Amino acid sequence: MRRLSGVLTSFPECVEEDAWVGVRWRVGSATVAHVFGGEDGLFRITFRAEPGEVMAFEKLGDPYFKVGWGSDSVGLLLDEGTDWEELTELLTDSYCIQAPERLAVRVARPAP
Repeated sequence: MRRLSGVLTSFPECVEEDAWVGVRWRVGSATVAHVFGGEDGLFRITFRAEPGEVMAFEKLGDPYFKVGWGSDSVGLLLDEGTDWEELTELLTDSYCIQAPERLAVRVARPAP
């Protein structure tokens, strides 16, 4: 959790808070990412992706999954195989999608 918090709270005005279950990070009233434990004892994180990428994540399958709400929401199962560099890039994209433009332009976004 500390690692996720370090990435997400480094973004301008992105704050960590308790969610109905787990923890979420928000910019204004928009959720950038949400991490929670499942009944299976594994942790998952949900975040926003560009609409064109959502289908790609869905087709990739495990460890990615389509979230049942929001047309641009996807998730990732967190485990010992998690690629933290890739996750950092995905969270950066999620922040830039959710943040007001005045804040998003202050963040270096990964190259496509």
